[in-house]
Amino acid sequence: MQLLETHIVPKLEKQIRFQEYSVGIFNKTPTKSGIKKAIKKELIFIDGILATTSKYISGGEKIELFESENSSTFERLKLELEVLFEDDYLAIIYKPAGILVSGNKFVTIANALAQNLQKSSFSDTVKPQPIHRLDYPTSGLLLIGKTSSSIIELGKLFKEKEIQKTYFAITIGKMKSEGVINSQIDNKLAETKYQVLETVNSKRFEFLNLVKLQPKTGRKHQLRKHLFSIGNPILGDKEYYLDDKILNGKGLFLHAATLNFTHPFTKEIITITKELPKKFKKIFSGFSLHL
Repeated sequence: MQLLETHIVPKLEKQIRFQEYSVGIFNKTPTKSGIKKAIKKELIFIDGILATTSKYISGGEKIELFESENSSTFERLKLELEVLFEDDYLAIIYKPAGILVSGNKFVTIANALAQNLQKSSFSDTVKPQPIHRLDYPTSGLLLIGKTSSSIIELGKLFKEKEIQKTYFAITIGKMKSEGVINSQIDNKLAETKYQVLETVNSKRFEFLNLVKLQPKTGRKHQLRKHLFSIGNPILGDKEYYLDDKILNGKGLFLHAATLNFTHPFTKEIITITKELPKKFKKIFSGFSLHL
């Protein structure tokens, strides 16, 4: 047998069964079913002794994963993510534009989380999960839960509208300096507050605006639909657009810049901001978020 990976267990709050702890610790077998198969094939050792699913882990153990000659293993997605905040409960990562948050595709943020985040030391640790969504073409901050209890509590904060999200977009056409859009989406109430921060003249689009957006609800494609509904679609949007006003090759100019909320466990006020992408600054070169 050949040694594939070694994992040293950090100090744990309390003991946990190896079958529960082992999810996500190895790149080659990140799933619970994969771990069970590896144990059955006698490929996992804990401190030099064959592992069992009922073994309890307390901290400090050396866990080794071996590969047999006929072993067929799963290769975890290799995608480096920028982590802006992390503790044992949750994390906030930057999602680049052009990547799915989750779904049936192999290349998704969800599939890359385990290799980019530290495993929680709490007994209810699970495979990290995104708490909300960002559209495929949208860049910005994504909140991640690392334990089953944090996933539940963060979900409640979103449902109770206690997590404030601030977006920035570049829109097309002349706009009022500020306003509230509250047209329904899919027959459901939806509300978006907007503020125009800067406007520049454009030969092709007449006017381009840097707009701050604060959604009060979280409907699918809400910001894109709302801005289109008032005649000011987002630059680069190929679903909600005006005739002859489509920009190709640059992607969607929509960025989830700030998350603000009270940490459900530590009660710390969390405010994380991610600066605008370079493509925004090529149009509005003098603008910078106050970090």
